[in-house]
Amino acid sequence: MSFSLTWMKDVLLQAGLKVAPTEAWEMRGHGDVGTIRGVLCHHTAGPRTGNMPSLTTLVKGRPGLDGPLAQLGLGRDGTFYLVAAGLAYHAGAGSWQGATTGNTSFIGVEAENTGIANDQPWPDVQLDAYQRGVAALLGYLGLPATACAGHKEFALPHGRKIDPSFDMSVFRAGVAAILSGTATPPELISAREPTAAPGATPRATLRRGTKGELVSKLQQLLLHVKVDGDFGGITEARVRVVQREVALVPDGIVGPKTWQKLDARSH
Repeated sequence: MSFSLTWMKDVLLQAGLKVAPTEAWEMRGHGDVGTIRGVLCHHTAGPRTGNMPSLTTLVKGRPGLDGPLAQLGLGRDGTFYLVAAGLAYHAGAGSWQGATTGNTSFIGVEAENTGIANDQPWPDVQLDAYQRGVAALLGYLGLPATACAGHKEFALPHGRKIDPSFDMSVFRAGVAAILSGTATPPELISAREPTAAPGATPRATLRRGTKGELVSKLQQLLLHVKVDGDFGGITEARVRVVQREVALVPDGIVGPKTWQKLDARSH
């Protein structure tokens, strides 16, 4: 049975954001959520290296607290990982604008960051995605930017939590600008190649979760990955490696620029 928040995937994709579903995320949760009254922002306090090293913890939990521990994880490259469409244990005791049932009333976003000096400042691509993702969720729900709170603002007693490590007032101002349409629009990745070789069909942009013959062709170009037509985590990791080697942003998405570089490498 799928839970209520399955709409998050389409809403984030429509906002031009990178989205990576975890297996069976639609059916993951400690039961279902109630009426959503906002979004709670967190940082993971996880490892310094890796894009989303805390993902397994968010899905499975930690000693003393079963997962899921958030509905969404946010990698350092701006990718939103879909963790749970149902209730997640992320809030604890607290209050924001009269709402005290944090786990049932708020979507929890855990962004990968240690929360200490060795991981500051936050990557621009991650903070931009954080604001745009929160704005997309609130816009779908018909809620204002003030419905977004930091865990440190929600948690009681005050001072019990310190996440996220950035200024929430500045963050909310950015969310408000996106909601009002006054923010600079993001540069979106084309859904397919603008042109193709004579007689060829323009190839679609591929990302984690995609399946099919075109994924198999991609895997053949990537080398060192199983050719199974399933764009999973291993394929995504290999795409990132190749993108770094050819001086592209290592976002794990195979769009027109990455296709072009892969073609050049194969000749």
